[in-house]
Amino acid sequence: MTFQGNILVAGTLLGAPFIGSFIGTLVEDLPRGRLLARRRSRCDACATPLGPADLVPLASFLLRSGRCAHCGAAIPRKLLLIELATLLLAVVIVVLDPAGPLVPLDFAFAATLLAVALIDLDCLRLPDALTLPLLLAGLAATALRQPEALGAHAAGAALGYLGFTGLRLLWRRLRGIDALGAGDAKLLAAGAAWLPPAALPWAVVIAGLAGLA
Repeated sequence: MTFQGNILVAGTLLGAPFIGSFIGTLVEDLPRGRLLARRRSRCDACATPLGPADLVPLASFLLRSGRCAHCGAAIPRKLLLIELATLLLAVVIVVLDPAGPLVPLDFAFAATLLAVALIDLDCLRLPDALTLPLLLAGLAATALRQPEALGAHAAGAALGYLGFTGLRLLWRRLRGIDALGAGDAKLLAAGAAWLPPAALPWAVVIAGLAGLA
């Protein structure tokens, strides 16, 4: 592995828990229309602003037994689980492609999917603020990794979006309800931008089974 590759891998692994911490905040704020950049992190129980020592991913939670250092209120355990899950994603990506120059991009894809899944579980929404950048980033990653495949991925994204949108409109006309949300079509398009065309049907099947579960 090159020196540059080592830096990319190390940066991805070290940064993963911090990204996980950001995802934990994003999942709470984005669906509720809160602007992340305009508010300082604070304890939900006592509203005390959190300092740097309170915001170290994983370590702050474990060293303080999952409680606020100021008021002793319990910190939601899901925040720790999100940080751990994000770190696990980074480890899996590095193990699968340790010398890959696009490890940070692949990690960004996986971390964004994690955020999308958590928001969907929480409020049944797939926000454009995540799905549309994911689509654009997927096309950019394909252009860097396989420039010759960019056209196929772009076509797959367009067909996936139009196909799911058509199904949604048809079902609404026949049954008067939305079987699919508009965000589902955008997420499928984003998946087509990232994944090989042959993998896309499997992604749809897995997503459908997950939805049934």
